[in-house]
Amino acid sequence: MFRIEQHRKRAATSRIEQLSLPPQVFIPLSQHIGKICSPVVKVGDVVTTGSLIGKVESHVWAPVHASIAGRVSGIQEWPHPLIGRSKAVVIDNDGSDKKEYSGRDDSQINSLTPQKIRDIVFSAGITGMGGAGFPTHIKLNPPKPLDTLILNGAECEPELSADYRLMIEKTDEILKGAELIAKAAGAKNVYIAIEDNKPEAIAQFQKRASWFTVKILPSAYPQGGERQLIKSILGREVPSGKLPFEVAVLVQNVATVFAVYEAVYLGKPLYERVVTVTGGCISHPKNLLVRIGTPIKELISFCGELKEEPAKIILGGPMMGIAQYTTDVPITKTTSGVLLLNKKESVIEEEEFCIRCGACIRSCPAGLMPCLINLASEKAMWSAARAYNALDCIECGLCNYVCPAKRRLTQSIKRAKLEVSK
Repeated sequence: MFRIEQHRKRAATSRIEQLSLPPQVFIPLSQHIGKICSPVVKVGDVVTTGSLIGKVESHVWAPVHASIAGRVSGIQEWPHPLIGRSKAVVIDNDGSDKKEYSGRDDSQINSLTPQKIRDIVFSAGITGMGGAGFPTHIKLNPPKPLDTLILNGAECEPELSADYRLMIEKTDEILKGAELIAKAAGAKNVYIAIEDNKPEAIAQFQKRASWFTVKILPSAYPQGGERQLIKSILGREVPSGKLPFEVAVLVQNVATVFAVYEAVYLGKPLYERVVTVTGGCISHPKNLLVRIGTPIKELISFCGELKEEPAKIILGGPMMGIAQYTTDVPITKTTSGVLLLNKKESVIEEEEFCIRCGACIRSCPAGLMPCLINLASEKAMWSAARAYNALDCIECGLCNYVCPAKRRLTQSIKRAKLEVSK
């Protein structure tokens, strides 16, 4: 792992604000790992906030819900932050924000079985909100017994502070969600992992530490990776090609844990999330509670007049985020940040020849040889890329960051992963 320049202070002190409801939302039917949902509504239908609008028959999937109340005005192709374009349900806001779901009292919650908790999480459409988007109900039903749950509050990406603010402002709710997840997954030991550059969040959880353990980790990138957390906290190594349940561990992002709390206690589907809006072009960096399907131009406008025109717009963090070509792209369940970078922040340096320095190898958190995978990718030697374990790459971007020759290592490894997995 590697200590990289941090700009988290830009939005870290900004309390979570509710973004005004947009006049329209464009809700992608693809927001999770697994099969893309099909619409269960048609143009002209009236929907309420939280009503089901997308599902599919498949083993790996998560339902999609309306994020505002109103009328379905379209089902069409629309810009998507990860896959370019995707079918989306367009809803015109009627201004009522009418909701038809209801919560549960303590006696109902205490009587919930592990399977019932998983059923509620599934019905709420909850996916991993740290970026991967894997359906949470599947992670809560591991094929092997677990002994440990780790709440991931590392948020190691520079610039982002959405999870930090959530940990400060919703501490008790996160812990209630953790109790539910531990019960559903059968985990007896619970840790919350927080980097040492988040003192207020650390203090909040330490005040409540009784049945769980607070693990303070050095601020290093990519500390928030599942495998890195498991190694740092438990000393266990997840085998190549395997998942954390192989070492009896479940890792859940704190935003996902909060969503589980809301689903079980409030009966609320996942139709909104906290997003950091920041970067050198933003006048007033903020952490905003945003409805899924809201175009990012609404978030940008809410943060005041731009200091300058952005040279690059990224969804996610600066290391693993994806550059966007339009501000019409909507917020999804996995969107943690909107970054507007100025020319100085987004300089693309000229790529030079590899100098065989080994910096990428020494820094790789997955123990790979990025320079060799890059060479195999450039030569279309996909069998060699497989032999170099390209599929183990977590696409953290650290090899690009440390390379003195400014090689586009991560990009070429992504291509290799696509080819190898065909």
